[in-house]
Amino acid sequence: MKFVVAGAGYTGRRVLASLPAGSALALSRRPVDSGGQELRLVDFDARHAEPIRLPSPCCLLYTAPPGGDGGDARLAGLLARLTPAPARVVYLSTSGVYGDRRGAVVDESAGTRAQSARAKRRVAAERLLGDWCRDRGAELYVLRVPAIYGPGRLGLDRLRAGDPVLRDADAGPGNRIHVDDLVECCLAAMQTQRAPPGIYNVGDGDDRSSSSFSRAVARLAGLPPPPELDLGAAARTWSRERMSFVAESRRLDTRRMREVLGVRPKYGDPEDGIRASLAEEARSGQASAQG
Repeated sequence: MKFVVAGAGYTGRRVLASLPAGSALALSRRPVDSGGQELRLVDFDARHAEPIRLPSPCCLLYTAPPGGDGGDARLAGLLARLTPAPARVVYLSTSGVYGDRRGAVVDESAGTRAQSARAKRRVAAERLLGDWCRDRGAELYVLRVPAIYGPGRLGLDRLRAGDPVLRDADAGPGNRIHVDDLVECCLAAMQTQRAPPGIYNVGDGDDRSSSSFSRAVARLAGLPPPPELDLGAAARTWSRERMSFVAESRRLDTRRMREVLGVRPKYGDPEDGIRASLAEEARSGQASAQG
C-alpha cells in the first residue's frame, strides 16, 4: 500500500524520512525537504480546485492543523478533492479534546469536553472524518497527541529570555511525546495489520508538569532555571492561548498505544528525550557551520 502524508511540517517530514524510499507521496502547501519522497504542492484551502488524485490503495496520514472557525474547513475541503478515497486514514488530533479533568486519568473511552477553540475544532474534525470514512468504507485511526517536543521544540529561546513558568503549587500534571516516538506511533497506525481502527492516546507516560519539564530543559542545556509565577500573575500577563494550556490538567492513559498499537516510547523518560534533542540540534548546527 502506498502512503500519502498530507502536511509536511515538523512531524510529517520526519515520518516521510522514516518511510522506505519511493513509498510515499507528500502533499504540502510549500516546497519542503520531503526526504526523497514524491512531493506535490497543494493549496489545502483552495475551494472548487482540481481533484487530488491518490494512488490506490493508499493510507493517508493527515497532520495539517485545522483551518476555519468552529470546525475544520481545511480538512473538509481537502477530503472533497481526494480521489479515490484512501483505504485507511490516520489523523493526528489532540489530547486537548478531553478538556480539563483536574489531573484525573483519561483513557480513550472518556467523552470529549473540549474547552479551547482549537480543541473544539479537533473534535469537529474527528467527527467529520468518522462520517467520511464510514461512508467510504475506509479505516480511521485517530491519534490523540499531547505536547510535542524534540529538536527545535524545547523552548530554548523562552528560557534564554528568562520567560517565567508556573510555580509547582499551581502547575498540574502534563503530557507530552518526543517527536520520534510520535513518528513511531504514526508508522504503526499506517502499517498495522492487527491493531483495530479507533482512537489511541499517545504519549510518553510521564506526567510531570510543563514547569518541571522546562526546568529540566534549562538544567540539561546549561541555562539558569526559569523564574516562577503564581496562577494569578500568569493570568494577568500571559496570552489566553498560553493560559488555556496550563489551566487544563489531565493524565493520559496510554496502555492502548503500548498494548494494542504496539508502540513503547523510546523516550519514556523526558530527560532522555531532551538530551537526544539537544544532541541533534548540536549536530545540525555543526553540519550547517561546515556547509
